[in-house]
Formats: sequence, structure tokens, C-alpha cells
Amino acid sequence: MCRNIKTLFNFDPPATDEEIEAAAVQFVRKLSGFNKPSKANEEAFHRAVMEVAASAKTLLDTLVTNAEPRDREVEAERARARNARRFGS
Repeated sequence: MCRNIKTLFNFDPPATDEEIEAAAVQFVRKLSGFNKPSKANEEAFHRAVMEVAASAKTLLDTLVTNAEPRDREVEAERARARNARRFGS
């Protein structure tokens, strides 16, 4: 599951709130072991997602770098090339 969490720092354009929340959902799924929580755990699950997303947003907003921002399209093409080599076309 966690291998689906993508690097969100130092991209142009910056990560969106939706991308940050999607990463938070993956993280909470991994920690909890639930893909979809039961009704009894639903509130705790969603609260954890919101807290993780808020922490991740704070982290991304406060990190600094001197490196040039990475281009999303270039990185996506590199990922496609890696997948083609790994799994075939």
C-alpha cells in the first residue's frame, strides 16, 4: 500500500490538497490495516486522515530546498519508463 504514496515536495506546481489527502489516506490505511474501516472505526479513521493530512501540509509548507522544482510531466514519464522496463509494455 505505501508504495502508492508519491513524493509531494519540490514540484512545480506544488502538491494539491487532494494529493496530500490521498497520501494521508494511504498512510492511515497502512497503519490501521483497514482498506475501508467498519462503522465503529469510521470516525477515528477519518479523524486520523485529517490529522495526518494537516501535518503533511505543514511539513510541505515549511520544508526548504535550493534545488530546482521538479516537473510533474518529466517525473511521470520517468515512472512510465521504469514501469515499462519492469513489467514490459
